[in-house]
Amino acid sequence: MTQRSEIGSNEPQHYATAAIDAGAELDPVHPVTPPVLHRPGGLTAAEVAERIARGEVNDVPVRSSRSAVDIIRGNVFNRFNAIIGVLWVIMFFVAPFQDTLFGFVILANTGIGIIQELRAKKTLDGLAVIGEAKPVVRRDGVAGEVSTSEIVLGDLIELGPGDKVVVDGEVAEADSLEVDESLLTGEADPVLKRRGDRMMSGSFVVAGSGAFTATKVGREAYAAQLAEEASRFTLVHSELRSGISTILKYVTWMMIPTATGLIISQLLVKGDNLKDSIARTVGGIVPMIPEGLVLLTSVAFAIGVIRLGRKQCLVQELPAIEGLARVDVVCLDKTGTLTEGGMDVTELRTLDGHDEAYVRKVLGALGESDPRPNASLQAIIDAYPDSEEWRCVESLPFSSARKYSGAAFSEGDGQSSTWLLGAPDVLLPEKDPALADIDRLNEQGLRVLLLARAAGELDAHDVATGARPAALVVLEQRLRPDAADTLRYFADQDVTAKVISGDNAVSVSAVAEKVGVPGAGNTVDARRLPAERDAMAAELDKNAVFGRVTPQQKRDMVGALQSRGHTVAMTGDGVNDVLALKDADIGVSMGSGSEATKAVAQIVLLNNSFATLPSVVAEGRRVIGNITRVATLFLTKTVYSVLLAILVVVAQVEYPFLPRHLTLLSTLTIGVPAFFLALAPNKERAKPHFVRRVMRYSIPGGIVAAAATFATYLLARSHYSGPGALEAETSAATLTLFLVAMWVLAIVARPYTWWRVGLVAAMGLCFLVVLAVPSLQDFFALKLVGTTMPWAAVAIAAVASVLLEFAWRWVDRRFPA
Repeated sequence: MTQRSEIGSNEPQHYATAAIDAGAELDPVHPVTPPVLHRPGGLTAAEVAERIARGEVNDVPVRSSRSAVDIIRGNVFNRFNAIIGVLWVIMFFVAPFQDTLFGFVILANTGIGIIQELRAKKTLDGLAVIGEAKPVVRRDGVAGEVSTSEIVLGDLIELGPGDKVVVDGEVAEADSLEVDESLLTGEADPVLKRRGDRMMSGSFVVAGSGAFTATKVGREAYAAQLAEEASRFTLVHSELRSGISTILKYVTWMMIPTATGLIISQLLVKGDNLKDSIARTVGGIVPMIPEGLVLLTSVAFAIGVIRLGRKQCLVQELPAIEGLARVDVVCLDKTGTLTEGGMDVTELRTLDGHDEAYVRKVLGALGESDPRPNASLQAIIDAYPDSEEWRCVESLPFSSARKYSGAAFSEGDGQSSTWLLGAPDVLLPEKDPALADIDRLNEQGLRVLLLARAAGELDAHDVATGARPAALVVLEQRLRPDAADTLRYFADQDVTAKVISGDNAVSVSAVAEKVGVPGAGNTVDARRLPAERDAMAAELDKNAVFGRVTPQQKRDMVGALQSRGHTVAMTGDGVNDVLALKDADIGVSMGSGSEATKAVAQIVLLNNSFATLPSVVAEGRRVIGNITRVATLFLTKTVYSVLLAILVVVAQVEYPFLPRHLTLLSTLTIGVPAFFLALAPNKERAKPHFVRRVMRYSIPGGIVAAAATFATYLLARSHYSGPGALEAETSAATLTLFLVAMWVLAIVARPYTWWRVGLVAAMGLCFLVVLAVPSLQDFFALKLVGTTMPWAAVAIAAVASVLLEFAWRWVDRRFPA
């Protein structure tokens, strides 16, 4: 059987040859460029080599991660590393080695951050190669897949449903080719493309097939950055990252006047000992900087990427890990998500006395008429082989918007006929008696297609009107074995599942019930949904399963849910899901999905396993919950450091601590515990208002710690006198601050598990070792003198800890998260 299309038609193939204007401005809505010569066989190998030599290659890098240079630059060159670096250099000249330890800690932190991000980059780059779209290019008359970056100027690129247009070009061949340009122009309706029309990179095919000649490649192409930006590893544009940036901005502004006042006060108080004055000033400035907070956020995200990468989950935009953790509604497309892609024909029912043998011939011919069949048509092709006697003279590809496909044939005996294959409730009148049987089949979860003979021409707008039913094709869908468990996980995590499908509503309901979707028994036919957003949102809140949803409706439904304050994730694998995936807070595509779907999704499940989604949700919750915990630790330190500096300035006394003291405290009460807490399991659902939630604990915690420490310091100043008094006062103040900081850690570590209790106990034991071992006492200049003041320091810390408990419980009641 041969298929009529513009490919191989009798139209003349001569076009005026024109130079390709690579530098011309491209208007995405009204593009105008000269026509190009159509070479049905594509370029020759020699021509390809010549263009590569001239640099006419699609060289836009499609990266999944920051470059190694960007990673190193981002971790090394930042404002806090610059501040600490300057202070570190100063300390090398004015203080012993012990007081320069904080600089080595920063070096270690920076190194850890770089190593982890490079590991994440390696993981993502490897997954990106697996998931990369490979366009079909015709060269030397042979079609084959090539990498997007290997396309050259003048290449002939073939297209089918779901394919993404990766470079700009001009249509050379078209067979009912419909292209969606909404991601570029905002126009929702597909555009029918004919030979000579412009193709824009960033658009995608929704129906039909064809080929186009590349006229602009690389950075010259319109929307050339789309694929690059969609696949780039990023640490920005998330509530977590922007919240931390906001905190750091305020910390910087607080540091400037506080540090200035501290420098002046220490120079005035200890004018006779400049080096000691500088050392104690630096000791007051360094702990104000929450330098490890940025590191641990980067490390937590990077390790999340690596963990998900091991499960064949490609995170194309890093904040997607965080975003999916905030999701409270997940919209599922039935086909490819709840069901596997393949189908099987289970029954053929002829209608109105049609001959079954003849119907089989029609189905075989219809299958052969589509060069890129969808899953339903592929099942028909497998069941009913084509007859060579029939010739397709015109075809109408399947479209999600119209819900049917069709073809006109010249039969072997000279007769001609036009046939449609699609949704029975679309092709049949509303009260047709056949619909009752169809509903019974749909109730069993079966998909039913209607074969109907069209009364008019295939290209008529109302071709479906008056179509005469010939047969029902009953298809059985294969349920994903892991779908039920995944849906149970979402239900347990308070995430509402909404099944949104283009299939018959009754059939969708039956499948949803089989996999355990809550509320699956009450299914809504989307054709009866109100168009007004608020009314649609109300229906979506009340119901869980929707059938006969058009691609534009999917997009509208996502918007309606978002208008009610929901964070929405959308999963899908077909071209009909692209618009909704793009608008959803998080788009999740299957690895076997169309190129267009994978291009707009933030997360691609390369193993096509819906069961991977809980891992992504859990990873996001781990990252956000743990970073909130450790941020509280770091910012409590910042608050008490700033307040201690202010109190010292106001009281005009020497700053109690040297850098070595606060390096020890930071390491034991923040640095080491935070690293473990940041990577621990955490199933708590992410909550909004990150900055408010962190600061409502950090501020009271910092105030109590600073007040208790300064009280101990002033009491020690009145208790000790003579040589060595300052060291004794510092040791007492250090003991109080350590105990209060440990209590902050103990609160943050809740709820307790065996390893968290062990972690807190181990940090306390390390401090006792420092106080007990003479060499460590000398190294850190810590020696408790007598018994009265050390026990007073413990008592003050105990009172402060009780105050902390009351303060944090009051905050929980007064400022709930």
